[in-house]
Amino acid sequence: MRARSASHGSIPVSNYPIVGEIARRRKVGAELTWGNQLNTKDLIRLGVPLGEAQRRGVDFISRYILKGGDKTRLDEEVKAIVANPASFSDDPLRGEFATALLNAPPPPRAAPVKYRQWGDGLEQEAVLQMERACLLPVAVAGALMPDAHVGYGLPIGGVLAAENAVIPYAVGVDIACRMKMTVLDLTLRDLEHHQERLTRAIESETRFGVGATFKHRREHEVLDADWSISPVTKQNKDRAWSQLGTSGSGNHFVEFGQFTAHGKIGHLEPGRYVALLSHSGSRGTGAAVCDHYSKLAFAQFKDLPSELKRLAWLSLDSQEGQEYWAAMELMGRYAAANHALIHKHIASNLGAEVLFDLENHHNFAWKERHVIDGAEREVVVHRKGATPAGEGVLGIIPGSMASPGFVVSGKGNAESLHSASHGAGRVMSRKAASEKFNWKDVNRFLKQQGVTLISAGLDEVPMVYKNIREVMAAQNDLVTVMGQFDPKLVKMAPHGERPED
Repeated sequence: MRARSASHGSIPVSNYPIVGEIARRRKVGAELTWGNQLNTKDLIRLGVPLGEAQRRGVDFISRYILKGGDKTRLDEEVKAIVANPASFSDDPLRGEFATALLNAPPPPRAAPVKYRQWGDGLEQEAVLQMERACLLPVAVAGALMPDAHVGYGLPIGGVLAAENAVIPYAVGVDIACRMKMTVLDLTLRDLEHHQERLTRAIESETRFGVGATFKHRREHEVLDADWSISPVTKQNKDRAWSQLGTSGSGNHFVEFGQFTAHGKIGHLEPGRYVALLSHSGSRGTGAAVCDHYSKLAFAQFKDLPSELKRLAWLSLDSQEGQEYWAAMELMGRYAAANHALIHKHIASNLGAEVLFDLENHHNFAWKERHVIDGAEREVVVHRKGATPAGEGVLGIIPGSMASPGFVVSGKGNAESLHSASHGAGRVMSRKAASEKFNWKDVNRFLKQQGVTLISAGLDEVPMVYKNIREVMAAQNDLVTVMGQFDPKLVKMAPHGERPED
């Protein structure tokens, strides 16, 4: 385990692709001269942001000179407009430049805000994604979990605290993807000798795959919520209803296994139990929310450097930011409803009673209070593939279809922004996995591990994931292990389904 920050242990800022791009543009700008007058490099020096503001600045200089303006006063002219663009917005000569300055996004930081990394041997690109995210002007702190791998914008396993802003792609496509475990009053013998019955229960009471729906729709009180809080949720309410209680594709699963409670967990006594574990999120509606609001964010910040495009943010003071936040919260309730129905109907199908249940979610943003730069303040904490791990907070960290998962209690580590990993983390792309493995070898391995696989894709076999015990060892300062779940009967989307998250 090692620490990284902007001041020590970091990849040099000069090596960032983003800084390289800025340097390239400066070189090009230096060649655009007007005799002894200002050029693009000078505009950067005077605080004119890259992008549209730079282009309008160049236009202003050209027109100023063509109109016979005093060239020796150009520096002062630009300084005055940069200092107070609002006062020049109606000026015929300076107005377009001033307006571009008013609309320009804040420039990226010169160096990343401080963050800490857990675990060794992480993908270099995932680490670079984290460092780039920490260059955002709204970023105030970050953390990178030991299961980290490359994602869209923010890496999976990335935790980012922002100032009064929410970043759709730092939440993720599958908003509020979550874990749920219920301990049932079945016998351990059922896991070994009645797997056909358990399989029928899973296949009868949920659906897998992109666009999966129920012909006879499920009912849940989440449908009584206000779905008109955003145009996306309003438009997709019927779609959400049709998918209520379904499980999706990719790394989503429903499985039975043996849960061993090492000590008392809530009201559950120590011992070995049969448990049902599920992983899925907000399905197609959550993806639609992400798509709509990420595009709005992109449109607001067209001049962000290309490496930061997918980290465009929405101010929580804006209508769009408030809409997204409300939609995200609703997707949290919706994802929880999906799990609640899966567990309720499977337990009912088996005639089983629930002895204990537990759930947590990731791919979400929370308003929390943390100490940043020595002062406590409210920030927006994005956990993209990271589990909340405040002091005493219970959570579930799964492994793979053939390795254990763990029920944990958070330690409230301040440097991790009260977070932990959300799983083992991938070590191989889906394409590479599909090309490398075959079912004959995989099934032999699963049999050796005592696991029965109902269905899954080759891109989700155990070999594509990190060693979960090594991941847990790398974060022993973040969580305490309370119990272990060993999968025995696993159902995922059939081979050939594309992932949703």
